[in-house]
Amino acid sequence: MEDYLKRIVEKTIEKKLASSEVVVLAGPKFCGKTTTALRYAKSTVRLNTSTAITIAAMNPSAVIEGEKPRVIDEWQTVPELWDELRAYVDENPGFGQFLLTGSATPEDKSKIFHSGAGRIVKLIMRSMSLYESKESKGLVSIESLFNDESQFYDLNKEITLDKVAYWVCRGGWPMAVTAPKEVALEVTKNYYSGLFNFEYSDNEKFRNKKPDIMKMVLQSYARNISTEASIQTIRGDVISKNNRTMDTKTIDDYIEALEDLFIIEDIDAWCPKLRSKTVVRSTPTRHFVDTSIATSALGITPADLMNDLESFGLFFEDMAIRDLKVYSDSVNGVVRHYRDSSGLECDAVIHLENGRWGAIEIKLGGEKLVEEGAKNLHNLYEQVEGEKPSFLMVLTAVGPAYRRSDGVYVVPLNCLKE
Repeated sequence: MEDYLKRIVEKTIEKKLASSEVVVLAGPKFCGKTTTALRYAKSTVRLNTSTAITIAAMNPSAVIEGEKPRVIDEWQTVPELWDELRAYVDENPGFGQFLLTGSATPEDKSKIFHSGAGRIVKLIMRSMSLYESKESKGLVSIESLFNDESQFYDLNKEITLDKVAYWVCRGGWPMAVTAPKEVALEVTKNYYSGLFNFEYSDNEKFRNKKPDIMKMVLQSYARNISTEASIQTIRGDVISKNNRTMDTKTIDDYIEALEDLFIIEDIDAWCPKLRSKTVVRSTPTRHFVDTSIATSALGITPADLMNDLESFGLFFEDMAIRDLKVYSDSVNGVVRHYRDSSGLECDAVIHLENGRWGAIEIKLGGEKLVEEGAKNLHNLYEQVEGEKPSFLMVLTAVGPAYRRSDGVYVVPLNCLKE
């Protein structure tokens, strides 16, 4: 595994294996789940062929036998395994016995009769952040921002907008990250093309979905990336752009399938206690597991982004949210967004289990946009009652890394880490 790039989720996997019997590692296809899981395995079984799945469904208990820790790849193709595992660890207690990997929810959720609470824990593994792909200097740590006042300064002159545009379109897929630059974008296109081959899927929910409609819904999502577009807006967009009828239930079914396949991942609204009677809006913002799926859906190239900076800003925001989720997962935090009826908004709020939080505005860069972001952050600071934020940050695509005189951190995405 000479080309293996260390993943941030490894630390969490190790903690969970040391404290629970079964760890479920879920996430999008080709994000590196199996490769990472095998680093902890003493035995493995892969349920990635129709023959293996059929045999496992007939005798799921046989899948469990093997030296521990045992990796069971694409476990969700045989949902009966969940109860078999629960029963097995009841009778054979001991931490770190199984590591399950999967890129979709089970075919039939009704077959999972027990939650597995106390025995089975679930982790999400995402595509690679810039720090994991060694394209971030890691000068600024999210964890350190929560724990102290970090001091740093970096001119960061080597990063240009066209390089960021390339990162957006390439994505964080390990096979694309490690490929030569001249073919990396093609690797990502091939990945996108393979997302919709459901004809022979063992999951009826996906097999019944029409690839052309799936692509239409995904394209609408991409056109509304990093916005609070309603489901009705997306439905109307599909109808108007493609001249076909689609009811709300159909849209809901397709969106649920895209979520279950770890292709889209919205972020929910953050609802703090406010000083004023302003109403906090609860609509989620539309995001992708990896921004390259959105650019592939619309056929957008790095040059297209450079020619439309307004759209570039929305796609960059989506990529930044991906990295923030990777880093926040490692500190037991969640990423939310804020918008209220007065028009005040904040692109990302990282909220920790202990109640601490940090607010982040995401901008391409430049003095004017940084100033606008800092103003929004201070307005939010004044609005919120109770515990004040641990930090305020304008997260940029390009430009220097520094701390402003008003306390707001300005950090390029290629300087950030967990």
